[in-house]
Parts: sequence; structure tokens; C-alpha cells
Amino acid sequence: MFHPPADRCAVMGILNVTPDSFSDGGQYMSRERAVMHAEQMLESGADLLDVGGESTRPGATPVDLEEESSRILPVIQALAIRGCPLSIDTTKPELARRAILEGACFVNDVSGGSEEMFQVITSSDVSYAIMHAQGTPQTMQINPNYCDVCQEVFGMLLRRVQELGLPKNRVWVDPGIGFGKTTEHNLELLRNLEQLTGHPVLVGVSRKAMIGRILRSEENPLPVAERGAGTLALEVVAMMKGARMVRTHDVRPTAQASRVLGRLLESSSGF
Repeated sequence: MFHPPADRCAVMGILNVTPDSFSDGGQYMSRERAVMHAEQMLESGADLLDVGGESTRPGATPVDLEEESSRILPVIQALAIRGCPLSIDTTKPELARRAILEGACFVNDVSGGSEEMFQVITSSDVSYAIMHAQGTPQTMQINPNYCDVCQEVFGMLLRRVQELGLPKNRVWVDPGIGFGKTTEHNLELLRNLEQLTGHPVLVGVSRKAMIGRILRSEENPLPVAERGAGTLALEVVAMMKGARMVRTHDVRPTAQASRVLGRLLESSSGF
């Protein structure tokens, strides 16, 4: 089980061992490069490392169990020996089970969960993040539509938490920014994030397309490499709205922002 810091928002560092992730695909495919990057993120202030072997960017091609396992498990094994706090980013129950056996203390599931995944989680002592997505990575950005995005997204998350039936401190909820949402849907969820307080909230906005669209245009978004400042702005908003952890590519500025904000709010009800 993952225990977040009590006085500030936790920082989850993204470790993609994929060839096709939207921001850093192919950079950390070898175990050596992945481990080096992981150590850099820990030195920069990451509280937890999220290891993923299947891209979930819009239009991404699915990966089978054995291919995803071959990407992820050697990295988790190498990092677990070093005592790193580890999350497995997968929708596959069998891979989650294998990763837990290798030392993962957190399962980050962007699918919203399944009965088989719930069985894996309840038979272990790991923390688990349930994320909302409308559709799959192959279809989610094809005309996403909601009558009331906050009511539908937050309602689904709270229902799934109840179905899982675990203590609140073990189950995290993630509104799924960018997963079947328009830019305005994403902003509306962030504006109202405090509606999820009472449950530990995980938010991932790092370098996402909505930032590029806000900073330039819907048709011609700012390039991924230029979205750092916009990312940090939204991460700070998420922290102030009650997020207990943010998932990010750029650990150092996010960790610094978390510590400063934690100090600012230490005598209030913020953390």
C-alpha cells in the first residue's frame, strides 16, 4: 500500500517503457535507461514511480499481455531491489498480479476497473486508482459527449469505489483528464475537483493536448515539449482543489510546487 505524505500533494513520476507514448515514447525502452530515469525522478522529488508498458494516447495500438509484461516486469524487478515505491500502469489483471508479486504497491488502472481486476486488488494490500474514461484509447476522442460531465464522471467513480468495497485510503479516484473529454470538459472537471474530496484524488494533466490547445489553438496545438509551464499551472490548480497526488513527466518543478503549496496551506484545511 502506498502512503502519501500528510503535509502536501504526492508526486507520481511517469516512467513509460513504450515506443509510442505521446510525449516520451521510445526514450526509456531499455532497462538501463528506464532505471537511470527512475533514479533521476526520485532524486528530483518523486514519491511514487508509475511504470507503464502500453500507450493510452488517443489512437494507440493495444499491446498483448506478454509484450506488455516483457517491457514492464524487468524494470519493476530492477527498481524493487533498490527499494523504489512503484506503481504499475496497466488495465490487465494478470499483469497487475505479476507486478504486485515483484514489489509494486500501487495499481493505476485507466479502464475504470473490472471484476477480475477487483479480485486481484482485494486479494492483495496494494493501493488502487480507478480512472474514468469514455471509450477506449482507439475511440475516446471521437466526439466525446456528456449531459453533465461532472455529475457523470464523479458519479461513475464513486459508484466504482462502492462496488470495490475497500477502505477509502486504499482506493484513489482519477477523473481521467483527456480520456474521452474535450478541452472544456477537462477544465470543468478541474474547476469542480473538490466534489471528490473524501476520497484520495489522483490527477494527470502532464503535457496533454488540452494544454497545447489552450496555449495556441484547437487546430494547431503547442508542441508537447513546450507545455511545461501550462502543465504546472494546472497541477497547482488540482492541488488547491484537493488532489492528493499528481502524475507528471516533469518531476522537479511539480515536487517544488507541491512543497511550497503544502507549506502555504499547512495551517489551513488544505492538507
